[in-house]
Amino acid sequence: MMSIGKAAKYLGLSIGQVRRLDKLGVLIPSKPHGQTRYYSQEQLDEYLRKPSQTRERVVIGYCRVSSNKQKDDLQRQVETVRLYLAAQGKPFEIIEDVGSGINYTKQGLQQLLKRITGGEVEKVVVLYKDRLLRFGYELFEQVSALYRTPIEVIDKTPKEEQRELVEDLVQIITVFSCRLQGKRAHKARKVVKELVQDLQGPAEADSGTDMPDEDQC
Repeated sequence: MMSIGKAAKYLGLSIGQVRRLDKLGVLIPSKPHGQTRYYSQEQLDEYLRKPSQTRERVVIGYCRVSSNKQKDDLQRQVETVRLYLAAQGKPFEIIEDVGSGINYTKQGLQQLLKRITGGEVEKVVVLYKDRLLRFGYELFEQVSALYRTPIEVIDKTPKEEQRELVEDLVQIITVFSCRLQGKRAHKARKVVKELVQDLQGPAEADSGTDMPDEDQC
């Protein structure tokens, strides 16, 4: 027999998640003893063999910025998403990611996709649509829907068409400039700076926001 702590570790869950499974009648202790729960290895193995759709699923808030220079922005984003999810009263987790919006190999994004396809995610919540992906959002959304995992965007304020176009151009040039060296890379960065100045104004552009650097490559 395993205590709830050992059972949680065996299943790869938190103790709180195991308690909720008990309340839901999904994983009832084999030998309850007062306030202590005991589980047999047989019933834990049986639970692990069940289709993932029958297991408890969790809400995940996904927060992303383009580079390490934007860590302050990431923390503000995390706090906003955390407060939003806490108000809903459901168990949730936050995945933080750093990388370009057109980089599909980011560690956090890969973790999110793996958990969605594993049937572990009830819903994905992002602050803005482009925090998930700059391009390919609709495809990611369709894949998630196949696993009954909707994507919720907190702030749906529409952007001006010109602003979205400039942001997309900045991301594209950023990726290609990372592959260039010398004068060509300098020219590419100059183009990005001009685009950012047009989009945000000189003050914000000079701060280095969304400019291509080694962290984004």
